[in-house]
Parts: sequence; structure tokens; C-alpha cells
Amino acid sequence: MISVGIDVSKGKSTVCILKPYGEIVCSPFEVLHVEKELEGLDDLLRKLDGEIRVVMEATGIYHLPMMTFLEENGYFVSVVNPFAMKEFAKDNNIRGAKTDKLNSTMIANYGIEKWFKLQRHSGDEEVYAELKLLGRRYRYSMEIHVKALQELIHILDYTMPGIKKLFNSWDEGSGKDKLSDFVERFWHFDIILEQDLEDFVETYITCGIYKDVEKYKIYLITDREKSKLISAIEDVTVRGKVIEV
Repeated sequence: MISVGIDVSKGKSTVCILKPYGEIVCSPFEVLHVEKELEGLDDLLRKLDGEIRVVMEATGIYHLPMMTFLEENGYFVSVVNPFAMKEFAKDNNIRGAKTDKLNSTMIANYGIEKWFKLQRHSGDEEVYAELKLLGRRYRYSMEIHVKALQELIHILDYTMPGIKKLFNSWDEGSGKDKLSDFVERFWHFDIILEQDLEDFVETYITCGIYKDVEKYKIYLITDREKSKLISAIEDVTVRGKVIEV
């Protein structure tokens, strides 16, 4: 009896594996929704000795890549209503700040306690086939995104050392990637160096590409952040490099 609790979020999941009586098989760990890491999870699960049941909360569309991958590989997957999980937490006096690791552990415990009541996920064959295709395409697009971002960061380490530390890259709430947007707008050092430093920062904040109100809010920065940005530009020693994105 092995319960695999999965707390799903956008683009990644946190996995915890338990046996009865709280025996920890694997402490919580992250898995990105890309083919390589999902296959790594599959390899890990196949090495375990015992019946495996995977439990996850329904999270709109975010759980689909993980769910379809596991079902394709023959695993028992139970998708639980978030309300049922909330009631389970309440009944077991699980309170306090929630984290992905704590949630995955709670979900794994839910799988142990409700083992014989877990319902295997099933859906209409045509819908399931479409979800399976969409899940594959999503994992493929996420893999390309991660690889492109890694290549971009590698280039920036050479051409703009230290610049990436000034940006929180992918923002799940807004769906914006400030680092990529910055490089797209200021793709050559001449664009930066032809301006006064204060003018450059103002251009970054108010340039036409950020006219959208919601996006504009994301790019507002404090005076302290402005000073850091100016300092970083002043410290740049490699100039005249074209960044290809």
C-alpha cells in the first residue's frame, strides 16, 4: 500500500510518497511538467514494491498534464474534490500556513486513510483522448519554454552579468516574464548607453510596450530597485553585444 500525494500548481507539482502508519518513502520533492522529469517520476514509482495509488486535487486544468501522463503509464489516479480535501484537513486538525510540501503530505495521508474508498478517475474516451493530446503538447511547450529561458540566462551571464538578479522571472499571477520582456526591449547595449541613466530607467517603466494597465503595474519599481538597476548598468563592462532571443 503506497500512497502518492501530488500537490499540483502551474507548470510543476510537489510529490510526497507514504506508506501506512506515516512511513515516509520519499519526502516531498518538485517535478516540473516536462517529459524528462515526468519520466523520472515514473522510473521512481516503478522501483517501489507494492500497490501504488496516486491522489491529487482537481485544480481546473493544471492537474491535467500530470494526470494524463500517469494514466497513460497505467497508474491508478484518483482526482479528489478540493472541498473533500479541505474537510479532511479540518477533521484532522491540520492548520497553519499552507505550503506545497505540507499539502502533498496531507494528500498522501488522505490516500492512506481513504485507500479503499478512492475512486479511479475515468472520463469519456473521446474527451480523454483529447486531454491526453493536450497534456502532451503542454508538456512539450513547457520543455521548450524552460530550455529557451535557460539559454537566455546563459547569454545574459556573458553579456549582462548580474542583470538577471534584478528580475523575478516568470510571474504566475500575471503570466508575464519581466526578464524576457526587458531583453526584448533593450536587446543591444547601445539602446541603453545612448540614454542618461535616469532617462533609461524611466523609459523602461513607461515605454509604449507597457501601456497595458495590468502589465504596467507589474513594471512599477521602487526608488531602491531603481538604484539597483542603475548600479547594475553602470557596472556593465561588456558592451556592443547583440542578444539574440
